Amino acid sequence: MKLNDIPEYELETMNYDDIAYIILNEEKKKMKINELFTRVCVALELPENVFEDKIADFFELLTTDKRFIMLEDGYWDLREFHNPKVVVDDEDDEEDEILEDADEEMESNLTEEEENEDDIFYDTDVDDDLPDDDLEDLVVIDVDEEEANS
Repeated sequence: MKLNDIPEYELETMNYDDIAYIILNEEKKKMKINELFTRVCVALELPENVFEDKIADFFELLTTDKRFIMLEDGYWDLREFHNPKVVVDDEDDEEDEILEDADEEMESNLTEEEENEDDIFYDTDVDDDLPDDDLEDLVVIDVDEEEANS
């Protein structure tokens, strides 16, 4: 949708950031905030004092709107026109491999006695002190029935 194709009554109901989005989308070039807001004010036929009064609010609007991105030297553009740079750091992978190798080496150096020491808190023996039928003498008592019987 082009800015010139939008009726004046509809433009008046639009937010500044929506108009700025249309302008940047049409132009397909980055703009300084002053130039962009001037274009918004011209589109809305606003007086010059509005530019001076609202430029700070417009800046805040652009910084909070996820559709826009601030580039180097104070230029603004649409985020969709810029792909984020993804940097893969191979150094971390090498460090992880070194740490994994060290862990494996330490594990292989453990003697059988040391491995058994780790299991001192894990009880694998079956408890022979408990009778086979623990719940044999269990009786369920309903409190309401007990009170009614009393």
